[in-house]
Amino acid sequence: MFNHIRQDLKNYHGDWAAQGFWVLMVYRFGRWRYTINNVLIRKICSFLYKFLYKLVQILTGIEMPCEAEVGENFLIEHFGGIVISGYAKFGDNCRIRNGVVVGLKNVNEPCAPQIGNNVDIGAGAKLLGNIKIGNNVSIGANSVVLTDVPDNSIAVGVPAVIKTKKVALT
Repeated sequence: MFNHIRQDLKNYHGDWAAQGFWVLMVYRFGRWRYTINNVLIRKICSFLYKFLYKLVQILTGIEMPCEAEVGENFLIEHFGGIVISGYAKFGDNCRIRNGVVVGLKNVNEPCAPQIGNNVDIGAGAKLLGNIKIGNNVSIGANSVVLTDVPDNSIAVGVPAVIKTKKVALT
């Protein structure tokens, strides 16, 4: 837990006041509490986690339960209006912005997106349902993504249109 928190703080350039960092700190604590073997201590930590989770949710407008899986170098760039399902999975080096929803398409199907590595999600984007987002993908602001997005692509629009990224030759 502490190694992850140190890395998260480094990702936020040492800014303890970054609200995304607060969310990740509570998230890391919530995941860590599952490793506690003593039932009484785990229950106390669970109560503390639920209190902190709700407090951070109220203060930041970010809902990110500890059941979601996030990889290394996860970054919440702006706060407010962010909802992440506990079923969601993020790879390494992902970045999200304000107004993003990563969640269920309908309540009868508890499956949320699985997001690859190096994914940049623009402000207001909605990623919904049992979809896979590949590696090195950019999701445009206010896009609504309801289908799989292959590696090295851009998804823009409502509903999202998928285009191949142009690769610069060196």
